[in-house]
Amino acid sequence: MSTHVLNRRLVLGTLTGALLSTTVRAAAKETPMGKVTSKDGTHIAFDRAGTGPALILVGGALSDRSGGAPLAKVLAPHFTIYSYDRRGRGDSTDKAPYAVAREIEDIDALIDEAGGTAFVHGHSSGAVLALEAARTLPAKITKLSVYEPPFIIDDSRPLPPKNYDSHISQLIGGNKRGEAVEYFLTQVVGMPAQAVAGMRKSPMWAASEKLAHTLPYDIAVLDGGMEGKPLKAERWAAATVPTLVLSGGASPEWIRNSARTLAGVLPNAQQKILDGQAHNAAPDVLAPELKKFFS
Repeated sequence: MSTHVLNRRLVLGTLTGALLSTTVRAAAKETPMGKVTSKDGTHIAFDRAGTGPALILVGGALSDRSGGAPLAKVLAPHFTIYSYDRRGRGDSTDKAPYAVAREIEDIDALIDEAGGTAFVHGHSSGAVLALEAARTLPAKITKLSVYEPPFIIDDSRPLPPKNYDSHISQLIGGNKRGEAVEYFLTQVVGMPAQAVAGMRKSPMWAASEKLAHTLPYDIAVLDGGMEGKPLKAERWAAATVPTLVLSGGASPEWIRNSARTLAGVLPNAQQKILDGQAHNAAPDVLAPELKKFFS
């Protein structure tokens, strides 16, 4: 299967999952939306569902807390699930200037709300944010799982254009939110332009445009990790928490390489490939792996 087709599946799976999850969340009968106040005064909205040990779900680019709802529904019989809106998304507030450290403080506030310690699961760029949180909060995050952190570490796919981050920021600053999302999907993720043109006609597109201003946040979280350079073990030396690194067997080679390499440089990690899964793994396939690992 071609890289273009696989990348199209990667993004379509993510956006379709976010669209469907709104319905799932409405039917899940969680407690009413809660909010915690982060260190800088930002209010972080979350849904809580289930019973058992606390498990916080960290979403990736162009997603809000509804993106975690399908997985939360499957995991709720075993864990107390916290699905939250990262700052600037959904019902959470925001405060300038942005810094990755502020997002880690948001997770810290959620962990305090959950009782002082928690498991954490991160998806895509949210996986990298979860890794940074585990490195910073080793006493509070007791186990970590990450699904397909989107590092580009070799030449198995074309690199994004130079200065892609500043170009996206310029588009957003000019209120060209749709163009910013399209540029991100085609030039950074690697989707064919024709596929994105079709997506612009779908109900998912308006939700993506609404979150366009947070794309620079995810780029900052990656911290140059899409430049085709090897991962540096010293970056993760302090991330000693037991970690499960997951990837999908149907995902593009470059992102599978990222997961495999990350598992090799983390101090205390194991790797698992989910056969037949792409970037948005089916909850009924992913959940058993998380249950086994966190239990």
